[in-house]
Amino acid sequence: MNLIMAIIQPHKLEDVREALSLIGVTGMTVTEVKGYGRQKGHTEIYRGAEYTINYLPKVKIEVAVDDGTADKAVEAIRTSAGQNKIGDGKIFVYDLLSAVRIRTGESGDDAL
Repeated sequence: MNLIMAIIQPHKLEDVREALSLIGVTGMTVTEVKGYGRQKGHTEIYRGAEYTINYLPKVKIEVAVDDGTADKAVEAIRTSAGQNKIGDGKIFVYDLLSAVRIRTGESGDDAL
């Protein structure tokens, strides 16, 4: 099993959700986050005063998938979230040692 964490632009969330649904991913966790990478934030002018925004709004998606689906899920996220621009985001893939469904006690791939 794998845990896929992706940091993407907020306006691409629905595109990513649809792409993951098409390959059979049935659930995800979404968190609104702020951060920066190579983008380094940006400067804005508000009522004549210039100020720097260091942390940009992003969305973090977490998806648990079986080993056979991981590569497809990564590619689905990459193609649906990508705009070929700085700030598109990152995808991280972790080994997931165990998963347990609380309601039934099912574990492993059955819990997904």
